[in-house]
This record gives sequence, C-alpha cells and structure tokens, in this order.
Amino acid sequence: MQKKWLGLSLSLMLAAGIAGCGGNGNNSGAANGAAGGSTASPSAEAGGNTAKSGPVQLKYWTDDRHDQEYIKELINKFNETNSDNIQVELTVMSENYTQSVDIAFSSNQAPDVLRLKSANTSEFVKKGYLAPVDSYLTDDMKTKFSSLMLDNVNRFDGKLYSLPNTGLTMRLVYNKDIFAKAGIQNPPVSLQEMVDDAKKITEAGKSEGIYGFALNFKNPKQAFDRSIREILSLSGYQGLGFDLKTGQFDFAPYSQVIEYFKQMYKDGSVLPGAETLDIDPLRAQFAAGKIGMYLSFSTEPGVYKDQFPTEINWAGALAPTLDGQIKGTSEIVSAGTWLGISAKSAHQEAAWKFMQYMYGDEVLKTYHEKGFGIAVVPSIVEQAKNPDIKGMEGFLVGEYDSLWPATPSVTPEGSNYADAFFKYILTGGDAKAITEDLNTRYNAALSKAVEKGEVKVTPDPAFDPAKPQGE
Repeated sequence: MQKKWLGLSLSLMLAAGIAGCGGNGNNSGAANGAAGGSTASPSAEAGGNTAKSGPVQLKYWTDDRHDQEYIKELINKFNETNSDNIQVELTVMSENYTQSVDIAFSSNQAPDVLRLKSANTSEFVKKGYLAPVDSYLTDDMKTKFSSLMLDNVNRFDGKLYSLPNTGLTMRLVYNKDIFAKAGIQNPPVSLQEMVDDAKKITEAGKSEGIYGFALNFKNPKQAFDRSIREILSLSGYQGLGFDLKTGQFDFAPYSQVIEYFKQMYKDGSVLPGAETLDIDPLRAQFAAGKIGMYLSFSTEPGVYKDQFPTEINWAGALAPTLDGQIKGTSEIVSAGTWLGISAKSAHQEAAWKFMQYMYGDEVLKTYHEKGFGIAVVPSIVEQAKNPDIKGMEGFLVGEYDSLWPATPSVTPEGSNYADAFFKYILTGGDAKAITEDLNTRYNAALSKAVEKGEVKVTPDPAFDPAKPQGE
C-alpha cells in the first residue's frame, strides 16, 4: 500500500453504496424469512437469556456477504474468549436489508448491533434506531479515530454513532491485452482520450465481440455514481452534482461529462445491450475479455478472484478527467461507518464491548490484508500489508485519493439526474435545458429539506477541490 496518507481530517463524503443490517436471530420472524438471510448462532453451551446467571445474548445484523466467513471467525473467537459472559449471534441478510431493519424496530425485535453504511446511517439516526457511542470511547480510540469523526457522516448533532473501518476507491478498470491489440499504450487521462480509445478498441475487436466501453446502465444512477463521480472529483468538482462553494446543486459540470459518454454511444463503442446490463453480467463479460474498460469501485479485484475468476491481463488506474489535468482528488466513499449500537438494545454496555473488540488493530489490519476492504484509519494504513489479490495494487489509497465533505441527500420531483442524463444519451435533446431543469428541481428539493430541518447546508466559498479535507 502507498503509505502517503492524506490526513483524513475535517470531512467525509456520503456514499452511494446500498447500506443496511440484518435479522434478529431467534425472534426475527418475518424479517429474517423475507430477507432470506443466514444465521450463525452461539454454541449450545451458551444457554439462553432467561437465567440470570446465563450469558448476555447479542444479535448482530449485517448485509455484507463478501466477508461473512471472516466475521464468523471473529465472532466465534469473541464468544470463546471474552471474559464478560457475552455471546454474539450473527445474521447475514441477503436482500431487503433496510426494510428488515425497519420492521424489526417497529416490532420490538431489533438487533443489538447493526452494520452501518454511509447511505443509511443518517436515516437510522433520524428514526431513533441508534445509540450514541461517545461516552464509551477510550482515549486511545479518540486518538485513533479523531480525524474520522465527521459531521453528517458518523456524527450528527454533536453525537457520534459509528466509526470507520474501510472505504472504497474508484478507478478505471481496463484490459491491458485489449489495449495493446488496439495499439494503445496507456489508459486514457482525458475524456477525449477515453472516447478515442473506446473507438479504437471497438474497431480492432468488434469482429470478436469486443467493445471499448461498458457500464451497468440497467440502473443509470449506479452506473454514473461509479464512474462520473470519480471523473468529476478528479476534475475539481463534487461528483454528485452539488457545488460545495455555493451550497447549491449545479449539474453543468456533470453535463460536460455526459457529452463524452453520449459520443461513445453514438460511435458504437459501448457494448451492445448495455442499456439492460447489470453489474454482474458486465463483470462476466469483462472477465471473458469482451470489454476494453469500465469504471467501478475497489470491490473489483475480489470479484475477479472469487466470483468471476479470470486469467485476463487487467489493471486499475485513475479515471480520466475532463481535460487531462488533475484538479481535485478521487473520492473515497463508504468510509465513515461500520458498526453501530441499537438504541433499543437492553445490553448496550455489552454491545460496546463487542464493538471495541471488532475495532481492534489486529481485526482492522487483517480485514484489509484479506482484501475485504481498503483501510482508511491512518494508524491501520501505516501498519497493514498490501492485500495479496491480483489487481488490488491499482486501487490502494494514494496521492490522489481523499475524503470529501458530505453531500445533502434530497429527492426531487420528477426524474433523478442519472435517469434524465441517460435518456439524453439514448435519445438526445437539449442538454442545456435538461441541466437547468435538474438544477431547478434539485435546489427546490434542497430548500424544502433545509426548511424542514432534514439537512443542513453551509456554503464554503474557499473550498479547494485539491484539498477537500482542508490540509
């Protein structure tokens, strides 16, 4: 791993990823059944919660499946070694995660510990699901996580609800052999180069079913949030259409990127059928050597190790920028949260002891080294070894990766920005009018959210995209 850490101070961005938690063990009933989750229970000797002398039983819910075997190992070790007579039961959800959490809390079947992600922490806090953890922090933990205790990410109204573990970097994923076959020596650094390279690859490989570019356009927002987001942040703009200097939405920079995507579609450089392509079918096509490049998160090396094993010669590189110049930093996403304690738990002290164990150096270090996620805690970054996974070296935190301020989450009337721009790519229209309409609708939604006290916005005229953390 590159050890040049950028400070991780002052601010953090909201993630695009889906977040959530799982079921309530023996009492989860319909919540577990609907979600199709799997449950790992404590040993039989642990006993129940009915006898006063019995162990304290905790329920931990998560929607993470990629790391479940490692988490099971950690929980088994904790159950066998903790001196506080605590037994933790793990439930791994497979779908309907947030909905299951809502059902569990409304029916008094909530878990004690929940897996949190940046996309749902704010909502869980608003709904009263989470208990603050400030009073539990030791001095060592305050020092370890001080630069990552951030407003509107894991800290709300001055109260801390979670701590980070890992984050996701975003990169251009490309097939080196396909690039070489098309006579391209290096990955593109500008969007015009990306358009040109996609065209060259398609011309050289179309007869073999090889195309220059693809994204999972079955869900335009997911596609753009794993691609345009990084392009814009490296180009000096917030990647989700929000202007941090003015405190308003402005999709003008976004529309500039869309024009290059539209050109690739017009050129026929995009994999046919991408309009209905989900991310896993896309990955299967890339693993089969049919896609020259796409943009995605640092989950991809693990995917090509386990889910879609491949022998193709591929790598990750920084995304291209609007003009080939790096004027900002690539956002590290989903980096503010990991575990949280239920406000309804009758065993919050015990839940914290389990959390304290999970946030230990050895656990966080091994989590990174096994490739389950890229460490963002500075002290862990310094001591952890690089994951031994092909392709991971291109995704490790480096000079141009950083944490950005949180972006207000609003729901406008009408279509969202991704659907509106994707329709423009497919059918054309007036890009300026589309952009102005998005600005109007998003800022109207923002004003309503501010009036209701749902979000807080503080313009920062001095914001520097090259130093989003204020170093």
